[in-house]
Amino acid sequence: MIHFKAEIERFETMGEKTGWSYVFIPAALANGIKPNCKKSFRVKGKIDQLEIIGMAVLPMGEGDFIIALKSDVRKKLKKEAGAVVELSLEEDKDFKIEMPEDLEICLSEEAHLIQNFLKQPKSHQNYYINWINQAKTEATRTKRIVMTVKAMDKGQDFGTMIRESKGKS
Repeated sequence: MIHFKAEIERFETMGEKTGWSYVFIPAALANGIKPNCKKSFRVKGKIDQLEIIGMAVLPMGEGDFIIALKSDVRKKLKKEAGAVVELSLEEDKDFKIEMPEDLEICLSEEAHLIQNFLKQPKSHQNYYINWINQAKTEATRTKRIVMTVKAMDKGQDFGTMIRESKGKS
């Protein structure tokens, strides 16, 4: 477990991360959480007094990382960009996202669908699953499962599927 204080920062212009609020984790501290890691991983612990589990730590190059702080997290912390937070973090080795039963049933109808899904990097499997689970209505959930099945038929990763769907809207 590492302990440190950091200022909440905000990307003004940073491609897909534009507007994100985040906490910067320098390489030396990141190595204290997960030594010699250069790709995204999950952490648990506390930000101020807020318990966190399964929060993504994203690589920024040179061994540095960030933790994105979504608006719901900032509201619970009652802090925005410029405020200082105290972090106590360790790698969350128990973090898992379970495949929803309805998605598994649909992907299992044809062998290549489930195989293509399982060939995806774990992060892309998680993107699909979270996207489906975050649907607010049953109609949206069904639409997203259908889109996922079509993407697996084509062997697409999450970003490719999303970009293709935006081109057709």
